Amino acid sequence: MVGIVIVSHSNKISEGIVEMCREMAGKEQKIISAGGLDDNSLGTDAVKIANAIEKADSGDGVLVLADLGSAILSTEMAIEMLLDSSSDIKVKIADAPIVEGAIAGSIEAYIGGSLESCLVKAEEAKKFSKLNK
Repeated sequence: MVGIVIVSHSNKISEGIVEMCREMAGKEQKIISAGGLDDNSLGTDAVKIANAIEKADSGDGVLVLADLGSAILSTEMAIEMLLDSSSDIKVKIADAPIVEGAIAGSIEAYIGGSLESCLVKAEEAKKFSKLNK
């Protein structure tokens, strides 16, 4: 099963998104929060993200959703750290709205989707209209 990692500058935000995803996708889905810094202040930490990616991986890859620009940079650094440690975890970063993309990607992972199909579902959330106009 594809794992999901939520990267936000705020631990509260990432934990809330994880809670929503687990409610929608299922409790057994590996969805890991990598939000905030260890002292609970705002920020992102490449080591924390790398650890979350390793924890989320079950062999089918990991999809990462992040909130803002530096969260992407920290995630890219985390992936580099994993590559430098000879990790063979397949990781994709979704260019998607963090909440809607995380839910769509988590549901796709839960029903057995591949890393690529989870990425596609998460990124399709950019097109989702919340209003019926």
